[in-house]
Amino acid sequence: MAVAVSDFCRRAKSPAPAPEVREALALLAEDDDFRVRALTDGEPETSPLGPFAVVDILQGTAPAVAAQRQSCGFYDVARELAYVREQKTPKPAPAADPAIPTFATPAPQPSGDGAAKAAKKGAKAEEPSILERIAPKKRVAVDEETTSPMDQDEGHSFLRRDLPRPRGRFTRVEAPRTPFIELTRQSGKDVLEASLEGSEHRFALLRNLSHRFNGSRGDLSLVDLETVLRDHGLMEALQEKERLQLLDAYTQQRGATGRVGWALGVSPPELNRLVSAVGLTEEVEALRERFRREALATTHLTHRLDLLGREKYLADLGIQRKFNDSLRKELERLLRDEVPTATDLHGLAEAVGRKYGSPGELVFRAIERLGLAEGLRKQLHSGGPSSTP
Repeated sequence: MAVAVSDFCRRAKSPAPAPEVREALALLAEDDDFRVRALTDGEPETSPLGPFAVVDILQGTAPAVAAQRQSCGFYDVARELAYVREQKTPKPAPAADPAIPTFATPAPQPSGDGAAKAAKKGAKAEEPSILERIAPKKRVAVDEETTSPMDQDEGHSFLRRDLPRPRGRFTRVEAPRTPFIELTRQSGKDVLEASLEGSEHRFALLRNLSHRFNGSRGDLSLVDLETVLRDHGLMEALQEKERLQLLDAYTQQRGATGRVGWALGVSPPELNRLVSAVGLTEEVEALRERFRREALATTHLTHRLDLLGREKYLADLGIQRKFNDSLRKELERLLRDEVPTATDLHGLAEAVGRKYGSPGELVFRAIERLGLAEGLRKQLHSGGPSSTP
C-alpha cells in the first residue's frame, strides 16, 4: 500500500519519503485500503499531491483543494502542530496487572484548588483536535432582517489608526530632491560636469538629474537645465557632443530616423528637437538623401531582394513604393527569359537565382510579395509567355 501511495505522489509531482507515507497511512483504517488502491491506481487529477493530501481526498476533500493545501504548506504545518502536541502530552501510565495485589490508598477528594485544576483538565480534554482546529470553517449566513444595526457595528468598534507607510529594510523610499538653486551655484557646476560625462545628450542628462533636483517651478524641466548649462558655460561642449553622436548614429543606421531614436533612447519628437537644437537639420537630411539614392541605385539583385524585406527601413526613408515599383519591373524582365524553360514557380525562382547569383528563396519571396505569382502561374500553366506588353 505504501509503495502505491509513494508512486502516486511521485506522479502527482510531490514525491515523499517512506516515513512520511507510513505516517499518513497510519491515519486510515484497514477498511480504507480498497479506497486507497482505487485512488492510486488512476492518474492524479491535479498536482501537487502528497501523502497527507491523499488522506485528505479520501476523507472527502476535493482534489483541487487538497492540491492548494499541499502547495501552500498546509499539511506541513498540521504535522508540526501534531508533533508539538504529542511531545507536550504525557505518556499514559502502564496498566496494573490484576494478578498483583495493590495496597494503594483511595485518592482523596479534590477540594478548592484541586477541584479547579480538575476542571481545567476536563476542559483541556474537551478541546478540539488539531485537524478540527485547522480545518476550514463554514461561514454562517447573516440574516439582515433579524440582525440589528448595533450587532453589525460591534466588529467595527475598534478602527485601525492611519499609520505612516512602512520604512523597512526592503521598502523603497525616494530621497528628498535638492532645490533648484543648488544647480545655479559653483557646486552645481561640478555636479553638471560629472553628469555630462555619462550622458550622451541633454535628454539623458535631464533624466539623470530629475531624480535628484527640483526645477524652478516644480519638476526639473529641459528649459531649466538648458538655462543652467548656459549660465555655467557648458552648453557649447554639450552641443558638440550631441552633434557627433547624431551624425554617427545616422551614419550607422543608414538614415533611418526610427533606429536612430532607438539607439539614442529618445522619442521621435525629442529627436527632432535635438537635431534642431544643434543645427543639424540640413546635414541629417543630406545623409538621408544619400542613403535613399544608394537604395534605389544599387544594381546587385541579392542586395535589392534583401532591401525588399526591410519594409520599415524603406518606409522610414520614404521610398518604399518607388523601390517596389523599380524592383517589380526588373524582376519581370529577368523572369521573362526563364518562363519558357520552367515548369513551376519554385523552379522558375531557382533558375533566376542561379543565373544572377541570388538565393532562390529570396527570389520566390519577392515574387510573392510584389504580386507577380498569380500571373506567372497562369503563364506556366498555359506553357508560354503572356501576350500582354
